[in-house]
Amino acid sequence: MADNILSVNQISVGFARRNIVEGLSFQLQPGDIGCLLGASGCGKTTVLRAIAGFENLRAGTISLDGQIVSSTSQQLAPQLRGIGMVFQDYALFPHLTVAGNVAFGLKSLSKSEAEARVAKMLALVGLADLGARYIHELSGGQQQRVALARALAPQPRLLLLDEPFSNLDVELRERLGQEVRAILKATGTTAILVTHDQHEAFAVADQIGVMSEGHIRQWGSPYDLYHEPVDRFVANFIGEGVLLPARLTSPQCIEFELGQLCRTTDVACCVGCDMEVLIRPDDVQHNDASPLKAKVLSKAFRGAEFMYTLGLPSGQTLLSLVPSHHNHAIGEDIGIELEMDHLIVFKT
Repeated sequence: MADNILSVNQISVGFARRNIVEGLSFQLQPGDIGCLLGASGCGKTTVLRAIAGFENLRAGTISLDGQIVSSTSQQLAPQLRGIGMVFQDYALFPHLTVAGNVAFGLKSLSKSEAEARVAKMLALVGLADLGARYIHELSGGQQQRVALARALAPQPRLLLLDEPFSNLDVELRERLGQEVRAILKATGTTAILVTHDQHEAFAVADQIGVMSEGHIRQWGSPYDLYHEPVDRFVANFIGEGVLLPARLTSPQCIEFELGQLCRTTDVACCVGCDMEVLIRPDDVQHNDASPLKAKVLSKAFRGAEFMYTLGLPSGQTLLSLVPSHHNHAIGEDIGIELEMDHLIVFKT
């Protein structure tokens, strides 16, 4: 297994008497794209600034390529860390052309080498013909690409992206997220994205750390976070779904309003104990022939699908993604069935 490019080990960062981040750890291997995902104020940008060298540690260490760059006793200067950064506002120089911005960090190269590197970077981000333009002549998406090209030009060993898509509209954010991932993978760049938007995180990252109050609640792939959340916080934060009351009827099976469900491993609870089961919208399938019925309380059209909010006889509600050619009226009873490959339960 490859050595880690980045190791963040039990770090704490704070101001005055308050810790913003406490006991936080994760690692990235070469070429991996990580993400710190969480709401405003959870500490994710503070972690990014500590990695960059802009914040001192109160505990723990940060290592790059096996070298400790931050600890309580030493702090390598930001400019010596070989880290590139794409800021939320891009921080581009308005008095320089696009090419001038990309060339800014290449002062150690000869003129011909710098020009070749700039041309390569602009081609990589799809701006090969715009090198002579100034920043105010570009769209928001083009400016974001310039910022990315500038950060990648010096070939950093680690790239940090601080909410890089937050100033863009939703559709452009999603498309650029996929493009940025493709560019980072094409260059083999190890990177960390900070965002509050799980769609961005899913589009870009290989591994995601869901953060809350200065801690990582779960570090894993987007698939694992969605289908195997470790606690209610992650289950509620990632994706959509509802928690329904249930009871453990055997070491591996629960019973609730919609029937009995089992899994291959034991549930960490005594038989008879009260549980909650996580039901995702994609777990609830529409089937007119099913004896299980639920009432359409509301619906949101999403093009290929409707997101139905369904009411159960008990008063509990479910969410269900249904192909949009099944256009049911509000108040209508429809047949449903569960198709669940992942049974996620939490003890109450």
